[in-house]
Amino acid sequence: MKIGILALQGAFEEHAKVLDKLGVSSIQIRNLDDYQQHQSDLVGLILPGGESTTMGKLLRDQNMLLPIREAILSGLPVFGTCAGLILLAKEIASQEESHLGIMDIVVERNAYGRQLGSFYTEAECKGVGKIPMTFIRGPIISSVGEGVEILATVDEQIVAAQEQNMLVTSFHPELTDDARLHQYFINMCKEKS
Repeated sequence: MKIGILALQGAFEEHAKVLDKLGVSSIQIRNLDDYQQHQSDLVGLILPGGESTTMGKLLRDQNMLLPIREAILSGLPVFGTCAGLILLAKEIASQEESHLGIMDIVVERNAYGRQLGSFYTEAECKGVGKIPMTFIRGPIISSVGEGVEILATVDEQIVAAQEQNMLVTSFHPELTDDARLHQYFINMCKEKS
């Protein structure tokens, strides 16, 4: 079982450490060659936190946007955290263009403000339990489509959701010692493989 982690920018190392702790091997995807070389082995893909505009540009520059989009549309499980959530969203408020544009959600970037908007809390996450949540200039999901299940809210804002093979969080589960959300994603990957 091997999970790919998009390693263009952002918190990809932290995700790799969590997967390692859970006994799951990962491969860092830095370019189209990496992706094509390992594509048939991957049971899932993590899109980490970081800077969504930069990641979107690099995905386009590396010609990876369409192959990754097609793989997800074909059922590859994907876990997008923070910037990864923004990459997956069909619509980004106050922005004309989306990136992968496949999850039926509308997101607001930096909804909690700049660095001062970073905070830590604990909240209930459906199917997982009460978990720690670290927000770093996190986006919020302002609305969801019919097929999207809301998994967690904080202060009445949607911060975690799932639509079929796509799991997203506004926060960074890789920055805590609690690996249950990654285990939830691993279970999604096992069901698909």
